[in-house]
Amino acid sequence: MVGTAPVQSAAKPAKPNMPVLATSWDEAVEKLGFSYDWKSYTLCEFMYSHFQLYGAQPVIFCNILDLETMKKDVAAADYDVEDHKITLPVGAMAGSIKVKAADGAAAEQTLVEGEDYSVFYERDNTGTYVCIVELLEDSDAYDAAKVNAAYRSADPQAVTVADVADGVARVDACMTAVGVVPDLICAPGWSHITTVAAVMATKAGAINGLFGGKAVIDADSSAGGVTEYSQLSDYKNKNNIVDGNQILCWPMVQLGDYRFHLSTQLCGLMAAVDAGNRGVPYESPSNKNLKMDACVLADGTEVNLTWDQVNLIAGSWGVVTAVNFLDSGWVAKGNYTACYPGNTDVKDQFIPVSRMFDFIGNTLIRTFWSKLDKPMTTALRDSILQTCNIWLGGLCGSGYLYGARVEMLAAENPLTDLLNGIIKLHIYNAPPVPAQEIDFIVEYDVSYMETALAA
Repeated sequence: MVGTAPVQSAAKPAKPNMPVLATSWDEAVEKLGFSYDWKSYTLCEFMYSHFQLYGAQPVIFCNILDLETMKKDVAAADYDVEDHKITLPVGAMAGSIKVKAADGAAAEQTLVEGEDYSVFYERDNTGTYVCIVELLEDSDAYDAAKVNAAYRSADPQAVTVADVADGVARVDACMTAVGVVPDLICAPGWSHITTVAAVMATKAGAINGLFGGKAVIDADSSAGGVTEYSQLSDYKNKNNIVDGNQILCWPMVQLGDYRFHLSTQLCGLMAAVDAGNRGVPYESPSNKNLKMDACVLADGTEVNLTWDQVNLIAGSWGVVTAVNFLDSGWVAKGNYTACYPGNTDVKDQFIPVSRMFDFIGNTLIRTFWSKLDKPMTTALRDSILQTCNIWLGGLCGSGYLYGARVEMLAAENPLTDLLNGIIKLHIYNAPPVPAQEIDFIVEYDVSYMETALAA
C-alpha cells in the first residue's frame, strides 16, 4: 500500500519510503499516525478500511511523505488558549513548534517545551486528529489567554507522481525489509493517474523479479475522468488499462460520512474472502458484501446504476463496480481483470483464476528456494516432484483446483540446460472459474395438467 501518512503524529514514526508491516490498527497508528483528511493522507483511508471495516491483516505500508523535504513554514500567529491548551492542525511537526506568551506576566517570553508546555496529538470533539500544545502548571504562562505560535507543517501536496512511482518500486524491498511479499498493490488517490497505474501493473507482474500479484487501481471519477458509466470502455482503451495484472474499479463508494476509493475496499474484501478460504485466493470477490451505503463520484455526487448498466460495466468492459441488488445489500460486481475483453485467456481474464496462478507460482518459489544450489541429483528431482504433487493434490482435495499435477518433460529440459544446472518443471492446473451466469429454463409441462384433471 503506497501513499502518504501523518507520521509527524506517530508515536514511533516509520522511516519514509520504506516498507512498514502492520498487523493491527493500533500498530499502524503507532507507526504512521492517523488523520481523517484522506485526500492529504491517503494511507489513512486504507488503514481505516482494512483494519476497522474488514478486520484484515497484515498490511505493508510505504509512506512516501518525507518530512525532511516535504514541509512548509507556517507564520507565527496568536492563538486563543482554552483550558490551558491551543489547537494546531495535525500537520504541525512537534519539534518545530515555537511558542511565546502573548499576554500576562510572561508576555513576549519564549517558552520552552518540556518546561512551559508539552505537545501531543489527539482527537478533538469532532473526531478530527489535531496537534495540542498544553501549557504546564509550573510555567509563568500557565494562565495566559493567548499565546503566539509558529511551526513547520508536513506538506503532503509536495508529493509528486514521480514520488509515488518510486514508492511503488519500493515493493521489492518488502521481502528483505519485513519478510513478506504482497500479492495486492494499491495506491488510492494516485492509481487513477495513468503513469502510476502503469508502474503498478509492471511491478505487480514481477515483484523482486520473481513473484506475481495484482495492481488494484481506480478509474478517475473526478470531473475530468469518468462521470458516466458509458465513458468507461473508452477510458480503458484511451488510457491503455488492458493489463492482466490490473484490476480496474469504478466509481468510489461511501459509508456514512466516509468516502473510499473502491480499490481500497476491494482489497479489504479480497483479503477477507481469502482468509475464509485458508488464504487461498480461488474465490472471486464478486457478489460479496462491501462496507458502503452509496456509489459516488469524487465530488460526492451519488451514482445510481441499473442492473443492465452494471452488467455492461462488469460483464462487457472488465471493470469492477458495486451494486445494491434486492436483499443482498451492496456487493462488489465483476470477475474480470483489466485485460478483458481484449484478452479472453481463462488464466488471464478471471480475477480468481489469475490470482491462483500467482498464488501457485509464489508458493512454489518460497517452498523450494532452499533447494537451490544443492547437487542436481535424481533424488533432488524426485523430492521436488513428490512434494509438489502432494501439495497440489491437497489443493484439489479442498476444492481449490479442479485438478493439478507437475511433470518434468524431456522436451523442456534439453541437455544444454541440464549441464547449466537448469531444471524446468511443468505445472498443469485448473482453478475453478466463477459461475457468472445461472440460467433457468421455465417450461409449461401439459402432462401435469392432464394428470391433475384426470384425478
